[in-house]
Amino acid sequence: MENAIIIRYCEIHLKGKNRGYFEKMLKENIKRSLKGINFTFTTMHSRYLIENFDENDYDLITNKLQKIAGIHTYSRALVVDSNLDDIFEAAKLLCEDKEGTFKVATNRADKTFTPSSMETSMILGGKLLDVYGGKIKVQVKNPDFTVNVDIREDGKTFVYTDVVHCLSGMPVGSAGKGLLLISGGIDSPVAGYMTCKRGMKLDCIHFHSFPYTGEAAKEKVIELTKKVGEYNGGINLFVVSFTHIQEAIHKHCPEEFMITIMRRFMMRIAERLAKQQGDQAIITGESLGQVASQTIESITSSNSVVTMPVLRPLIAFDKLDIIEISRKIDTYETSILPYEDCCTVFLPKFPAIKPNLERVIRAESKLDIEGLIDEAFKKVEKYVF
Repeated sequence: MENAIIIRYCEIHLKGKNRGYFEKMLKENIKRSLKGINFTFTTMHSRYLIENFDENDYDLITNKLQKIAGIHTYSRALVVDSNLDDIFEAAKLLCEDKEGTFKVATNRADKTFTPSSMETSMILGGKLLDVYGGKIKVQVKNPDFTVNVDIREDGKTFVYTDVVHCLSGMPVGSAGKGLLLISGGIDSPVAGYMTCKRGMKLDCIHFHSFPYTGEAAKEKVIELTKKVGEYNGGINLFVVSFTHIQEAIHKHCPEEFMITIMRRFMMRIAERLAKQQGDQAIITGESLGQVASQTIESITSSNSVVTMPVLRPLIAFDKLDIIEISRKIDTYETSILPYEDCCTVFLPKFPAIKPNLERVIRAESKLDIEGLIDEAFKKVEKYVF
């Protein structure tokens, strides 16, 4: 009797003639994530199988599987020869610590196996009742647990009870590359996670305003980037010095437009960096109407300075939705640490909520836009995680 981990995907099933491309990418992502762990990897019909792993590595393996986009579920299974005695011994072992209602569900990929699927379920269910009848009972509809018996064509049978749900979505890398504007707040790491889940490989950019924001603020962003990187198969972070741009805006532009013009500079810098890195889109954590810089007028203003697509995965989410996801992906506690980011520096008392684009452009014309951007690119730090 051996142990195995059965890995299943879901949305990839919907793909047509290019389905193999997504299957291959998911397979490569799994192997890359588990690099350094000893195991054997087998491709089955619509599933993958991990076998011959050290029992001490099981938790490490499954923790990594739960952060790989494209995996729908996995199950830990016992692998036995396809005969009723061995199958029953595996089922008995799996039910040892179970209580409540159950059923047995049998799938026969090997149609030469006898008895039939229904008969096999009935026989195994009866035998399990003989052993554990004091604490389990049969219930076909909505049981507390199911003993799954998967009889394969190669003479092997997989027996399992638990099905663990993972990210689902599409394999990272299958939807191209994007550049995430990551701050120290709650929203942008969640936006990054959501984009990874849809198959986009990410780089990150952060705007740092030293000395107005200190090293603790940057370390906070580094930690958040690492957490997003766990869902991204590794990640690059580019930290851009933004202080001189904010000082220039503060000196030459109307206070009400400070946030608007600052966002426009961020988008310009992000687009230039994205093109350098081969990224195809810009991703932000904006949610419509959440703050002054996220009204439709403000979003229109920041969009107008770039030609690259701007993705906003959280655009229709409310704050509680975003916080719930941030707790799920373990970024919330880091995000609420009391270290300010550049967006809180020189914050005006009354920012323009619905900035007029023509007025913004006139205010911005007082600045040496290209010169300020060029200077920012002289002070870019790169971190690889």
